[in-house]
Parts: sequence; structure tokens; C-alpha cells
Amino acid sequence: MEAIKFQNTVHHDRILIAFIFLFVDLSLCSPSQTQGELPYMTSDVKEVAGKSFDYIVVGGGTAGCPLAATLSEKFSVLLIERGGSPYGNPWVMEKRYYGFSLIQTDEFSSVAQDFKSADGVRNCRGRVLGGSSAINGGFYSRASEDFIDEVGWDKELVKHAYTWVESKIVSIPELTPWQTVVEFGLLEAGILPYNGYSLEHIEGTKIGGSIFDVWGIRHTSADLLKAANPKNIVVVLNATVKNIIFEGNGNASETTVKGIRFIKSDGTTDQTYEAYLNKPKNCTSNGDVILSAGALGSPQILLSSGIGHREHFKKFSIPHVLNLKGVGKKMKDNPSIAVLVDTNPQNRLPDPPQVSGIAKDLKFIIEGGIIPTGFNATRMPIAAKIAFPVSEGELKLSSTDPRQNPSVKFNYLADENDLDDCANMVHLLERVAKSESIAFYLGVKPQNNLMTSTDGQRKFCKANVRTYYHYHGGCTVGSVVDNDYKVYGVKGLRVVDGSTFLESPGTNPMATLLMLGRYQGVKILREREHV
Repeated sequence: MEAIKFQNTVHHDRILIAFIFLFVDLSLCSPSQTQGELPYMTSDVKEVAGKSFDYIVVGGGTAGCPLAATLSEKFSVLLIERGGSPYGNPWVMEKRYYGFSLIQTDEFSSVAQDFKSADGVRNCRGRVLGGSSAINGGFYSRASEDFIDEVGWDKELVKHAYTWVESKIVSIPELTPWQTVVEFGLLEAGILPYNGYSLEHIEGTKIGGSIFDVWGIRHTSADLLKAANPKNIVVVLNATVKNIIFEGNGNASETTVKGIRFIKSDGTTDQTYEAYLNKPKNCTSNGDVILSAGALGSPQILLSSGIGHREHFKKFSIPHVLNLKGVGKKMKDNPSIAVLVDTNPQNRLPDPPQVSGIAKDLKFIIEGGIIPTGFNATRMPIAAKIAFPVSEGELKLSSTDPRQNPSVKFNYLADENDLDDCANMVHLLERVAKSESIAFYLGVKPQNNLMTSTDGQRKFCKANVRTYYHYHGGCTVGSVVDNDYKVYGVKGLRVVDGSTFLESPGTNPMATLLMLGRYQGVKILREREHV
């Protein structure tokens, strides 16, 4: 009942927000469309084969696009992306088709690539310029202050990087009727206080930012390439990196990167092509190959290049380059449970999350949406995740073909602490899903038959665990890369993406990955200024 007392305040805030929208130009709530044009893009791998660049960024995803755009301010950059362009694809660009890209996938060309972990849980990864920011729910929320402190980032530069991103692609959402109902359901369940619209990661119920603008158009990380120097950047699409090329420099204790080897993504040929790093004259600091291929892609490329535990390479006949045992380790995926609140599929418009409930000292994240299960059917899940799972797994190569998924096992709920947390989370999730607000919206009677048995909740968790699509790890800071994201023991190689995270920041990692790309790009530019 405590949450009900807050509803008058919530109604007042909702009316106030609506009033503001009536009198404020909606363009002020949307990212600016006056920024520059997109850089040159090509799918002809021969256009860059044999050429050299100051920096090669592998993966045009959530972190890779802002990173490449920033580096291009002063240096030549090759951005290589295994997928195609998101532009002109309504399944990516239009909110009304949210989720459609996840239900029709193929082996080589779909914007989402399916994979199933060794745990048996279906998952997916982005395969398009913009990466997972092109296929996700678009909910934008920063990392917590504690997370920033723990990783040791420069707070002023973090703030600059977040605001740089937000000024270009983040909007204030107008809540749909269903999102308003979910909001009241969260409050009824006692997820307090009510924080209104906020980009901060704070306890309670809040409205987050969105990369969908008020016209329902998605602004992926690819839009950040409009901020690039078009004279200094080339974007190659539909090209998959096979491995990293190394060169000997007479120093047996140091491995140096020369460039990358890549193939076409479409499966038509296995012919390889190469691109190289520039070797500036009279300069002690060269550029880097920077892996931004995601929590599956980056460790996969390192392993395919002979960087990893020595024992891993015997069955694949890959020459061993560096015995870096942390590659592919500390893989985590936040365990999630979802409850369907509707009884049957219906033909509703898809509705991505705009509201989030953050509870139990930031441990539980709860959101609701409407997702397509077919082209004429949707369901209405309320889903929750454990933000800080203890259980971890491992990624290994399954093939030497870089277009194929590696093998990964996350070991969901293997640790008893995770199982206990999941049981507690299910109880809270049920209170939201069976709230009076949601029952009233659906035209059903409120249900009070909550699971009260901890043993029953634990069994329910084991039988129904799923992904929240926030998997991370495989190239973690302190194990594979240092605090500057340089790979240990290799000159000219960095990793900048979610594979470096020990936990998934915020309600979801997108905002922080976007920030990280800008942050590391600025740091590298500053480093080069002082060389």
C-alpha cells in the first residue's frame, strides 16, 4: 500500500510532463539532425586491401563507431564492420518494427546473428553497422557513480563523453499507454522512490532516455559517424576480420601488430585480404588495431590470432603467439526471468521499454515491453535481471571460420548466491506482473497467488532462466587488457568494448559503451599530443 500513496504525486508529474510537451518544441527533445554527413562507406573489400591507416577499428558497433569518429579528428581510420548498413532498413530504423530483426535471422546477412550458449539459452548479437544499438530496445541509462569509481575513469572526461553522445542520438521519450501502466505496476510493487525522467542509475522507478526519437526513428551508434572527419575515415561493410597480422621486430619479448586479415562476410569466398597500420617516420608512437567486436567477437579474434591459453590452439592448428590465459575467461550473462502478463498472442504494436525499476541496492532491474513473436503476433513480458551475478563461464573457438559463432557457456545460476538472488527477484517480479494497474489495463482480475516457497522459486529460476542480452567479459581489464585497454604483451593492439567489463553497467550497457568509445578516443588523441 505504500506505493499507492505515491500515485497522486506520480499523476501530478505525468500531467506536468504532458503540459511541458504541449508548449516545448519537440525538436528540443530529439537529437540534432543538423550534424555532418555520414563518411564514405563501401562493401568492396578491394578498395582498402593493401592500404595502410593510422588506426584500424574492428567492429562498427556501440563502442566502435564513436571511437572511430573521434580518432578520425586527427588520424586516418579504417572502420571495418562485418554487417551491412542500417539505413533504409525499417526493421532497424523504425520503432514500430522493434524486435522484428530478432525473429528472422540467417547464417550470413541478417542484422542479428543467433547463437545458443552451451547452457541451452538462445541469444543474439548485432551484425550491422551500429551493432547491438541497432537491434536493442533503445533504453539509454548511464552507469552508476560506484561503477565509474571502481573502474577508475576520469569523471570529467566521462561526463564529457556521455553528453557528447546524448547531444547527438538520445531523446526524452513520450511514454506509451503500456509503459505508463508498467510504471504504475513498478510503484505498486514498492520500487521507490519515483525519479521521473533520469539518465542516472539510481534506485527506484524512472523513465530513461531513448535512442528512438519522438517520431519513432532509431538513432544507432552509426549516427555518431556524422561527427567524423570524412577526409580521414573509410568504413568497410560486410567484411569479417579473420585474424591479426604480427611482425617480428628483433625483440623476442615483444609482439607487434602489423595489420589485419579479413574476408567477405557473405560466404561466397574464403579469399583473404589485408590492411595495415601506418609506420610514421620520426615518431615513436604508432597507431593501433583496436578490437571493438563485442563480447563474443573480440575474444574470438584474439584466439583466432594465436593469443590465449596455449592448450586452446592445438586442435585448430593456429600458430601460438602469446600465452594470455585470460582470453575467453570471465564470461558473464545476467540471468533473467520473464513473466508473460497477457494470456494469448495479439496483434499489437511492438513497444520497447521506456521505464525501469531498479531495486535492492541496484541488484534487480525490471522492465516491461511488447515484443513480436511473429509478424502478426506480440506478447507482453515483464522481465527482470540480476545485475551482479557471481557465476561465470568461458568462450572457446568452435571453428576457424570467423563468420561462425564461437562456443560460449555462461553457467547461469551455478553459484548458490545467484540462485538465492533469483528466488528473491522472482517474488518482486510477480508483484509487478500481478499488480492492480496491469490487471486493470488488461481487463482481468488482480491475482494474489504469488509463489511463496523459496524452493519453488529456485526451481522456477532454473527451469526458466533466459538472457537479458547484456553478456560481457572475455577480454577483461586486469586480465587481458590494462587500464588503457592495451592488450598485455602486444604492441599496437587494444580492445575497447563490453568484453573488457567485469560487470554490465547501469540498467544496460549501451550508454556506457557509447561513452567508452568516445572516452577512449579522446584519451588516445591526448596521448598522441604529448608524444
